[in-house]
Amino acid sequence: MVVYRDPAGRQRRRAAGTLAEARLLKSEVSADLARGAYREQSRIRFDEYASEWVRTYQGRTSRGIRSTTLAEYAQDLELHVLPVLGRRRLAEIEPRHIKALATALAEGRAGSTVKNIIAPVRALFATAVEEGVIRSSPCTGLRIAGTTDHERRALTDDELDRLLEATAPHWRLVVRFLSQTGLRAGEFIALRWEDVDLDARRIRVRRRIYKGTVDAPKSRFGRREIPISPVLADELRSHRATTKFPRQGDIVFPSLEGTPLNTGNLLRRVVKPAGERADLGWVGLHTLRHTCASLLFRSGWNAKQVQMMLGHHSPAFTLSTYVHLIPDDLPEPVFRG
Repeated sequence: MVVYRDPAGRQRRRAAGTLAEARLLKSEVSADLARGAYREQSRIRFDEYASEWVRTYQGRTSRGIRSTTLAEYAQDLELHVLPVLGRRRLAEIEPRHIKALATALAEGRAGSTVKNIIAPVRALFATAVEEGVIRSSPCTGLRIAGTTDHERRALTDDELDRLLEATAPHWRLVVRFLSQTGLRAGEFIALRWEDVDLDARRIRVRRRIYKGTVDAPKSRFGRREIPISPVLADELRSHRATTKFPRQGDIVFPSLEGTPLNTGNLLRRVVKPAGERADLGWVGLHTLRHTCASLLFRSGWNAKQVQMMLGHHSPAFTLSTYVHLIPDDLPEPVFRG
């Protein structure tokens, strides 16, 4: 506990988690008092601030924030964060509290899921700093364990062949299509025949299905045209000739009723069983997107080209996500003279 007197002479107390943190806090308070920059801690609780933040948050970039993303932020805060941090004063929440929250969330969840849940917490504290409610964010420098090797792993050519062989014949085109186009699951299930130009061998990504609702792609970079191989184009042409739903407005890969597939069912009933039979139990739908990226890099595509294919917002993000998939064998250098 750090005890001090504010500029008005009133005694104040602030708690710290360790003796080292208390010493650091004492030095910061003393420095603020000495230079006249002391400011009393806000008494607002996390749940009180979160309620107002969700209602007014506009995002941290000029693009703003999508209503669906904000709704997801609100849901994650309500379900996972408020039960843990809600009653604490915003100014009293320290990095150790955020770390404890992340550790608890990591039990039984993928690293990427934990990062998604912590994302609104980071944004909330950043806003609180900008508004002068707190001096610094307890999320600064926070490191969350990344996704596992299996989550980020791409299939080798042999593994992809094994997976296709183990997939029920009716679903093989789906697996091949996802591994060659890299579409996100929501983009895939929303694809209609009007989005497919078999003569030009192009797939136009114009929409996605997110939580049961047809929506625009994840970002403006998600709207894109994807080239496909002649072989895949021929397979799609044969598929259209035999499907019960070949009209322009029909779903390319529909359910038996012609409605969009459920991605959860597709994973549980098709991809996972095939993965188990192929001794690739770690395979998921996103594995096929990783596999597409790996195939592209091995084919000589650069980061910008892969970014455009996958619909990422920048080549830098593509590199940071898929750098482990880039072949590390160096070609012979070419020098002049």
